[in-house]
Amino acid sequence: MQNQTALDLSPYQSFSPADWSRFRREMPIVLNQQDIEMLQGLNDRLSMDEVDNVYMPLARLVMMYKEAYLELHRSTQSFLQLERKPMPFIIGIAGSVAVGKSTTARLLQELLTQWDRSKKVDLITTDGFLYPNAVLEKKGLMDKKGFPQSFDRKALLTFLSEIKAGKEVVNAPIYSHFDYDILPYQKIKIERPDILIVEGINVLQPGYLPKEGEAIPFVSDFFDFSIYVDAEKRLVEKWYLERFMMLRETAFRDPNSYFHRYSKLDMEEAEQTAIDIWHRINLKNLNQNILPTRQRADLILTKGKDHWVNSIALRKV
Repeated sequence: MQNQTALDLSPYQSFSPADWSRFRREMPIVLNQQDIEMLQGLNDRLSMDEVDNVYMPLARLVMMYKEAYLELHRSTQSFLQLERKPMPFIIGIAGSVAVGKSTTARLLQELLTQWDRSKKVDLITTDGFLYPNAVLEKKGLMDKKGFPQSFDRKALLTFLSEIKAGKEVVNAPIYSHFDYDILPYQKIKIERPDILIVEGINVLQPGYLPKEGEAIPFVSDFFDFSIYVDAEKRLVEKWYLERFMMLRETAFRDPNSYFHRYSKLDMEEAEQTAIDIWHRINLKNLNQNILPTRQRADLILTKGKDHWVNSIALRKV
């Protein structure tokens, strides 16, 4: 009886990939295996079956939400007797380091673009809104890079506000994982997208609530749909270590890479270094800041040991 009560009180309805696949319906197959391999992350895995059964129905659902959102927006404009102008639909994608957020974001962008080529679908990551290393060092935050306090929250909120307002061109800073820093004087231009995907570990983090109830916007206030990519912590740690060791044999070997020093470690030293970084920084951030935001998402994709989604939870309407 207790289990049934807990299930009834859950804000989510859960589906297996087999059940979820029934909702794909008329959406055609638009990608091949080569396309999928180009979209997946360094040590992530995608298959045609997973794209077909999980991500195509998700793309269809997002498009349905988008149409409903636009109709509501048009009704509000009509009620307020305002000039009708298009409003971008913003999707937030959150989750731990190494869980596969970037793969999900790129794949969803491609599917939504293929769904309606007349619509412009852009993607940004919040890494670009990290403070530059010089600022983080001055603030003593280099060991908390990726924690909420390491981001220029004001700049990110301004960016999202201008996107929602329909500004013609909005610039976003660019982050280089190779340099492990913001690229000065370089920007990415976002020009009035129909859909914008915002991917980042802490995008659902509400920040500090105002004591007196004054209006303090959160990043997620600008989202019209949100996704949390989830997996057991032991699995995410395993994927993080695998990725670290792969980078040690590839990108880290470049003498200009910020992490070049790690390529000189032997296998045992490299593994121990990766474990230390995971527990000292990434796991702490996951426990304190990222995982607590999971229940704020509209949809949760839970991955199993093979990186493939084995459960989909959709917030009840």
